[in-house]
Amino acid sequence: MPEAIHLKPTAALAERVLLPGDPHRALAVAQAIFEEPRMFNHTRGLWGYTGRARDGELLTVQATGMGAPSAAIVVRELIDLGARTLVRIGTCGALDEGLDLGDLVSAEHALAADGTTRALGAGELVPADPDLAAALRGAGAEPVTAVTSDLFYDDGAHREDWLAAGARVVEMEASAILAVASRHGARAAILLGVTDLLAGTGRDRIAAEEYEQLGVRLGEAAWAALA
Repeated sequence: MPEAIHLKPTAALAERVLLPGDPHRALAVAQAIFEEPRMFNHTRGLWGYTGRARDGELLTVQATGMGAPSAAIVVRELIDLGARTLVRIGTCGALDEGLDLGDLVSAEHALAADGTTRALGAGELVPADPDLAAALRGAGAEPVTAVTSDLFYDDGAHREDWLAAGARVVEMEASAILAVASRHGARAAILLGVTDLLAGTGRDRIAAEEYEQLGVRLGEAAWAALA
């Protein structure tokens, strides 16, 4: 297995990888999908697990951490180590009133409002792999355009501009993941669960128990799309 600077594999890496941001979501998804998950990485608190999925083939679930810079590092090293198909399973805030808490959406394009994607030389709108995006639609996710931002607490400063550009949800990793995958010959797509409603004057946040359940739903839906 090739060397990686930030990931320190302790188990086999699958060619298929699910990418939650949250390490705790990585564990919850691995426990839900695998009979015997084995820890793939624990360096820097970026927990990852590999196991046999229900089709008998290997699948890895690897946390990326928060934000595009961390996600770009993890995805690049996973690809260098042999990953070929990657699906982000993350959370997002809804910018318009047509989405509800708990909805699953497939970000088929990501607006690059972050520094990492621009530093990678990607354009303003970064596409997901069309076949993977179609599979996520088939698994019940609504197609949307997402915007990737460096700020979690944006306080609505850019909402109207993002809506005018066609974005319906905002998150912090998608465009960088898609850009790194495209640049290095891998397929990638984005599955998101709505945890925040940002269309009003404040933030309506999903309940903690529902947040945990949503993380597992994301893993199950992404796995169904890959299968």
